[in-house]
Order: sequence, then structure tokens, then C-alpha cells
Amino acid sequence: MKLKFIPLSFVILLAFSNCQNDNHNPDLPHDSSFYIDYRSLKGLQDGVAVIELDPEAPNFGHISSKLELGVGVLPHHLYYNQGANKLYTTALGGSYLYQIKTEKDKNGQPKLVSATPINTGENTVGENLFFTNDGRYFMTFMGGAGGPKDGSVGVFNANNNQLIKTIKAPIQANPNQFIMYPHGISVNEEKGIMMVTSTIHPDLTTGMGNTCTLLDMNTYELKETYLVADSQTDLSSPVEVLLLRGKFPQYALATTMLGGDIWIAPYNAATKKYDAFSKIFDGSTQGLGWALEMYIDDNSKLYVSFADPGKVLVFDISNLPQLKLLKTLTADKGAHHMVFFTTKKGKEVVAVQNNLLDIPNLNSGTISVIEIQTGKTLGTVDLRTKYGILPESIEGTNGPGSYMHH
Repeated sequence: MKLKFIPLSFVILLAFSNCQNDNHNPDLPHDSSFYIDYRSLKGLQDGVAVIELDPEAPNFGHISSKLELGVGVLPHHLYYNQGANKLYTTALGGSYLYQIKTEKDKNGQPKLVSATPINTGENTVGENLFFTNDGRYFMTFMGGAGGPKDGSVGVFNANNNQLIKTIKAPIQANPNQFIMYPHGISVNEEKGIMMVTSTIHPDLTTGMGNTCTLLDMNTYELKETYLVADSQTDLSSPVEVLLLRGKFPQYALATTMLGGDIWIAPYNAATKKYDAFSKIFDGSTQGLGWALEMYIDDNSKLYVSFADPGKVLVFDISNLPQLKLLKTLTADKGAHHMVFFTTKKGKEVVAVQNNLLDIPNLNSGTISVIEIQTGKTLGTVDLRTKYGILPESIEGTNGPGSYMHH
């Protein structure tokens, strides 16, 4: 069956932020320009840029617009709000969260205009966002208030960006149910639940996690903390979680950054929670490590990035809990976020951003554009060499650049 990412002249527009809904809107024209967060390698300001990623375009790899946010801001993840009419970026430094104003230039191309810092209260080190139907958004803060075993989830009003509540659950208070170093977040609104991962302390050395925690998205109460590791002493660092919903099998999926694996947990309708997590894919058997992002297309194909050595694995999830590996795409070291589009000549491609926090051997600083059917790399943009920057994340300019992310 043909993949249904973004048709040649249309963009997939989701009703949830960051590719979280299952609905397509074919009314917006697609462009092969994309937003990227970036960090400067020259001590200059970090920011957001617009870059052309169609290898068939004469200006492939050209940055047409830049918006500087400040030195050391380290913008980290780009997101659209639920209606895809507001753009946000989280950040590891600076104000931790910004709303980005964009417009079209005289040629109809996207242009970055300004950034408005959003008050995150005591919460530091911004990571992932999830927008919900009821006018809220949730944000994970891996640093929390700054303690050695901290971490929090902020609840915001999506209309005015005001912080409504900070969810905290220290491991010191309850070692069986807690939030610590949260990074990934996923929500199933129909079931009224959300899950966050416990990844790693922001300094990458003070502490590491090996759990995921399930919460009630309305009462904010913790329901259960799950081990996502081979043992209590295995500090696997779950980094992303995806609660499958809608037409997809009702499972939770998690990737482990230091474990390099994919884990799965079935939803239990009787308990209204998930059963225990089990490992469904062992990256070490394939010479893979640092499992990071998960994306799903409309035909039950799961795309998972492995930063080491820089691969994207494509799985069939139509028969979960069986996970069938279909193909392996080769990117560069640090393979991380992805967007999907169709080139001007009709080739269905995935663009892979290759960099993880400028960690040595995981920081190629490139974007690989790979034809999905053949696995051929059609073009590579070397941002490190060409611009002296490293890409941190990537997103579409006419709405989310994938079908379902978190």
C-alpha cells in the first residue's frame, strides 16, 4: 500500500500539536521549506531558521530566514498548537519556551518575524509539548526547579500561554510513584491519561532514569510508575513515549536513549492503566544504540531513529505486540527528528535531522533527505560546515511535517 505522508501539492495538517491527531487537511499548499531549531558553534546566538530541503530544488540547503533567540538559549523542540496556527519552540536555556511569529514574504515563502518568551514559573529546561482539545497544553521540564532529582510537568492555557499548574511528584516523597527528569510526553484524551518518561538530569551526569509515569490528565494525579529497563539498576533513560490511540492498537511505546531499545505495554481496560512494559526490540542485536524519536504514518508504519550509528528503522505495527522490521534507512550519526514530504518530482522522502545535543559522535550536524521506497539518500545538507550551526529539531512550515509523533 502506498504511504500517505504529504501528497505532492498538499500538506498534512493535524488537529493536535506536533503531529498528534489522525486527521488530514488537504487545503493548505505544501512547501519543501522547513523550520529548524539550531545552536551556534561560533559563540553566536542560537535560533530558528527556514531551510529548503527538496534536493531537486535549485536552492537546496539554502537558509532563507533566521530568527536569533540569544546566546545559550539552545532551542530544542518545535511544535504547532492544536489548530496549527501558532508555532512554539521549547528551549534548554533562555526563557525555556517561546511562541514564534511567522508570516509569508512577497513570494509566499515562510518568514520568521519574532519570538515571545513565555513565563514558565519555577520550571527549567524545556523539553516536549502536547496540546489538547480543551485548550490546554502540557510541557515537560527535565530540570524542574533545579534539584539533583527534580523534574516537572507544566500545564498551560493554550489561549494566553499562562501557566495553570506545575505538576511535581518527587522521588524522595514516593519512590514508587514519581516524576523525575521528564522528557517525552504523550496523551490519550479519550482515556483521560498521559505518560511522561524519566530520562536524564540536564547536566547528563548527575542522574539517569529508567521509568515512565502514567497520570490522570484532568486531576493530575499519578496512577503508576513503570520500570522500562532490564532491571532496577539498568539506567536505560526512556526518552520518548507514544500512547497509540484512535484506529491504532491500544499500546504504549517507549524508546530508551541509553538502552537503545523499543519497549511496549498493553492498555488494560479493566484497570484503566497499562500493564507492565516489555522489550519489543533490542537495538544491540542490530548494532544500534540511542533510540530516540518515533513517528507513525497513516498505514501503520513506525519510524524510529537510532542516533548511533545514525539509522531510521521502519516497522509494521499493524499486528502489535508483534513488531515487524520492514527496512532500515541510513542517515548520519545523531539521527533524531524527522519530517516527511514529497519532492517536486513526486518522490516520497523523509528528512532526518542528525544531531543530539552536540554529543561527540552523535553530532554530525547534517540533514539527510532519504527516498523512502529505495532507501537512497537524495541529498545531504551539512549545516556544520556551511553555516557553523547544528540542527536541534525540524518541523514543517505549513503545519506539522508528519502524521503522528507523540
